[in-house]
Formats: sequence, structure tokens, C-alpha cells
Amino acid sequence: MSSNLENTQAQMRKGVLEFCILSILSNQEVYPSDIISRMKESKLIVVEGTLYPLLTRLKNAGLLQYRWIESKSGPPRKYYSLTPLGEKFLEELHLTWKELVEAVNHTTQKPEHHE
Repeated sequence: MSSNLENTQAQMRKGVLEFCILSILSNQEVYPSDIISRMKESKLIVVEGTLYPLLTRLKNAGLLQYRWIESKSGPPRKYYSLTPLGEKFLEELHLTWKELVEAVNHTTQKPEHHE
């Protein structure tokens, strides 16, 4: 595969990671390793080195919050959830994603030939 294609694929993935992370967090409080597991199940491979800076950026933007929860084995764990602002932001992302998918599908469909 050409490096141009790999670069384009990486950019496309990067663009949807925040959307996917916020969507995962919309259901419940989540521990970071659970986010990684969900992303891997969906073939959106994310490593801790990618996830933690993203979580920090989303938290600093006021979209996420976290709380420490005691762990039965080891130190307390940080569990993340959406803030009310994060919920509104996610709603907007859902609309934007839907419009974007429709636009891309419309643009990339091969035109039908009428004879």
C-alpha cells in the first residue's frame, strides 16, 4: 500500500476518534482501557499513548469529566463521563456526521447512465 494512502487513512481515522470516544462515554462512566477495548472491537485501533492526550484535550475543552473510583486490585482508577456541554457537543457531532456521510455518499456515487 502506498504511503499516501496510509497517510490519508490515518487522517480519516484521526478525525473520527473524538466522535467515537464521546459516543462510548455517552452511555456510562468508562475506564480508559475499556475505551481502548471498544475501539479495537470496531477496528479503530487506539493505544494508550493516543488515548490519554485526547482525553486530556476533551477534558480541558469542558466536554469530559472524571472521578476516581477505588479499585479492588491496585490504585484508584479514573472513570470518565460526558459533561452537559459534552452531551450537547456530541448531539451536534451526530448531526454533522450524518450530513457528512450523506454528502460523501452523494459525491462519491458513480452517476447512472441514462440512454
